Amino acid sequence: MYQQLKEQFEAIFGKKPEAVFSAPGRSELSGNHTDHQHGCVLAAAIDLEALACVARNNENVIRVQSKGYPMCVIDLNDLSVHPEEANTTASLIRGVAAAFKERGCKPGGFDAYVESTVLPGSGLSSSAAFEVLMGTVINGLYYENCLNAVEIAQIGQWAENVYFGKPCGLMDQMACSVGNIISIDFADTLHPAIERIDFDFSKAGHALCIIDSGADHADLTDEYADITKELKAVCRLFGKEYLREVDEDAFYERLDEVRAAAGDRAVMRAIHVFEENKRVRQQVEALKRSDFDAFLALVLQSGASSWTHLQNVVPTGAKMHQEVAVALALAKRMLRGRGAYRVHGGGFAGTIQAFVPLDMLDKFKSGMEKVLGEGSCHVLSIRSDGGKRVE
Repeated sequence: MYQQLKEQFEAIFGKKPEAVFSAPGRSELSGNHTDHQHGCVLAAAIDLEALACVARNNENVIRVQSKGYPMCVIDLNDLSVHPEEANTTASLIRGVAAAFKERGCKPGGFDAYVESTVLPGSGLSSSAAFEVLMGTVINGLYYENCLNAVEIAQIGQWAENVYFGKPCGLMDQMACSVGNIISIDFADTLHPAIERIDFDFSKAGHALCIIDSGADHADLTDEYADITKELKAVCRLFGKEYLREVDEDAFYERLDEVRAAAGDRAVMRAIHVFEENKRVRQQVEALKRSDFDAFLALVLQSGASSWTHLQNVVPTGAKMHQEVAVALALAKRMLRGRGAYRVHGGGFAGTIQAFVPLDMLDKFKSGMEKVLGEGSCHVLSIRSDGGKRVE
């Protein structure tokens, strides 16, 4: 099944591979920017994946050749943070290996050839899929699969926070590592509450689509960081670390103080998080009782809140380039009051999400791609499992 992948591995490394590992991308269904505030999310693993063909070596070195990129070489004798590696693939590999070492695993060297259909900058968490993939490889080759899916997700987040330098939450890695549609409550991030939600969108007459707006996430780290910084400023007024710990009624009672201390955009972003956590719970219940119309209405509410309250659709000061906003406006026109649409993932660039009635799918896809480019509209399926060895 993976013959071409194996042939590429042999051509690069001059030996036969031992195994093939896989990790899926993810789609955030609800809970926009709530995970880093210990909130609630609804997410799903999707049928786009990162694959690694691997074999151990005896050199105490990890070599990873990703298709279309330079080879990364990590010396396992040095797993310290390298500031010059920030925002690079090498930092993620080194960080994942370091996290395993801290947990008592002695990661050994291996060679890997990686191909991915989770395109970078697509909003489908290519970085989280890669982190989970590397964690699954080390767990399988050198740790007898001692770590579970949640622990591998936590390793991926830590590598991205500490080594890569991006202050992400845990939702992306968790969805990629666990698989299926899941609701996650991050009140206790060491032991997040995870519930599997079995629901087939196609049986509800809809397709899950992710549409690439044409704008890349590059150079937007500060935009994402500002969200957490501003929410932290709100939390400080209440002596708390995360918004999940702040009482909502107390927030409104002291709203004048919050505005003075943190600013109005921070206030709006906090309101989004409070409301979004409630929406996630409502959407989970809607899916459990098969009330898809209620679910779609909440998707629209989430999208509106992300745009007007969280304000992660248009980058600060952008005038000529507002790709995500255009994609959302176009989706609204194409759907004509049916289905639902919202900004997807981190926002500011990347992708939007749409639930499209099956009888409108072909016209919707062609209409979106006419404006945004051929191949910009991805019709996805839910993948039932997360990171795993496939051969």
